[in-house]
Amino acid sequence: MAKTLRTWTTALCLMAPLPAVAQSAPNLTALGGLAPVSILRGSEAGRAALDANLAVTGAIQSGTTKTPLLLPLAEQRQLALRDAFITDGNATELADGLGSRLGGVYQAKVRYAVDETFTNVAQSVADLLGYTNNVAKSDSNAGKYFFANATTNGKAPVSETAANILTERGGTVDVFGKAYDRPAGTPGGDLFGNARPFQTLPSLFAYRGTDYFGRPSHSLDWLRGPRQNLTDSPSYPSGHTTYGYTESVVLAILVPERYQQMIARAAEYGTNRIILGAHYAMDVLGGRAVALHAVAHLLANDPAYVGQIRRNPAVVNEMSRSTNTAVAVTDYRAALEAARTDLTTFLKAECGDTVAACAGADTGRFRDAAANAALYDATQTYGLPVVHPERVGTVEDVGRVAPEAGHLLTAAFPALSLAEANAILTETQGPGGGFLDDGSAFGIYARLNLYAAAGKAAALSATKPAPSPTAR
Repeated sequence: MAKTLRTWTTALCLMAPLPAVAQSAPNLTALGGLAPVSILRGSEAGRAALDANLAVTGAIQSGTTKTPLLLPLAEQRQLALRDAFITDGNATELADGLGSRLGGVYQAKVRYAVDETFTNVAQSVADLLGYTNNVAKSDSNAGKYFFANATTNGKAPVSETAANILTERGGTVDVFGKAYDRPAGTPGGDLFGNARPFQTLPSLFAYRGTDYFGRPSHSLDWLRGPRQNLTDSPSYPSGHTTYGYTESVVLAILVPERYQQMIARAAEYGTNRIILGAHYAMDVLGGRAVALHAVAHLLANDPAYVGQIRRNPAVVNEMSRSTNTAVAVTDYRAALEAARTDLTTFLKAECGDTVAACAGADTGRFRDAAANAALYDATQTYGLPVVHPERVGTVEDVGRVAPEAGHLLTAAFPALSLAEANAILTETQGPGGGFLDDGSAFGIYARLNLYAAAGKAAALSATKPAPSPTAR
């Protein structure tokens, strides 16, 4: 059983102002990993990458590029509109990556009724998703104002330790705002810095459709309000992408038969943020790295990442309603196994066969492996130019630099050793030299190709004795 602690926050406590919180150790690690963006304006290669970032973002947003998608562009735009609502409590918007059979039964049970009222398969799954997402989200959110104006919330200065992350590199804030002629506080820009694409692109494709709840909506509703007002919300990194990768990876690990498809769903989710006009390609790449880094450290039961008190949104299940719960996961792998047991039981009962058999019954958009691979490959770098030429052609030994990364595979394919998993991640890693690939351990996560790695991991795992006789 997962070693979890649930506490109930009273209404009186909710009314009290929250004290300022310094950046945590994981936050500082993520900020350091994301910091190469802060020096881009200081080099010719960096400035070229910034120019390409805006151009690539604009081409994807307008639909003038041939970026691989899994749906016709008009349908992809509609999905991007639905994806704007984050289903962080149960990952249901992402769960179509489980396939038409498994995804169908999951989404029939696991739904949102209104913004903060949702169902889940089991409390163990809700707790796992909630805790994981909140840990990763904390790292992502720490970067928003930090890279915009070196504050924690737009006004309060960051700690001296955090500030040194910029000063030691000679980095600057508001890189996107300055590069794209919308510096902080100027007309049309973000009040705090790092204005978003819908504020900086010379033109924006806006469109109507329906949102996650099936209500009439418009893309601008999720950019300028009323559904979500991002006009004074700094762009880098993408919090939506952090969520998309975080919870897609969790579902991939819980249902390894659909690992590659869930990774493709994560890549699609990040691209949808560009299609909507909410984020640049660099934002998405930063959000992905944050997610993979945080999940890997959780899977390794890194003491800096487990044992924290993390608030979940309201949870509604068939038995009870729990509001403002706080969960502390002290053994992440145990919590993962508890959630896997409960989710597997549910999926087998609902689909009427083994999970493996139901996973293969897919008539949805993820049925074409070649299309999935093309989508993921396109999102590996979004075609952005090299910033660190000394890194081009290098092959990083993942087991040496970021050994915990292998848990992203071993948690799903337990027949593999950590050394074997890291060897696969080393073999399949993406191209070097991108704006985050500065030689740091965090930079490894910007190069991971989990889609290709999962394919090799599944193939190698199939040659080994099954660790458990239980049919899935």
